[in-house]
Amino acid sequence: MANLQIKKIDDDLYTQLKRLAASENRSVSQQVLFLLKGYLAKKQQFQNTKTPAQILLELSGSWEDTKTPEQIVRMLKNARKDSQKLTEGF
Repeated sequence: MANLQIKKIDDDLYTQLKRLAASENRSVSQQVLFLLKGYLAKKQQFQNTKTPAQILLELSGSWEDTKTPEQIVRMLKNARKDSQKLTEGF
């Protein structure tokens, strides 16, 4: 197994890390490994998740139709049904 040495770590950061490790019954080294593994797992998960922009780009062009806009509007209007629910008001 490889060893990792971290130099010039901020004192406040090290103190926080040490407290966190103690609260979870781990050594500082174990805590660093735990946090690092968790970060890398989440990063991998996010990389595999498509962004809204990617999803939108995949949809691009999927709605192409041979109908004219006028035909589409006519179809939509014809598909609507008149509702009598509000003829007498609220």
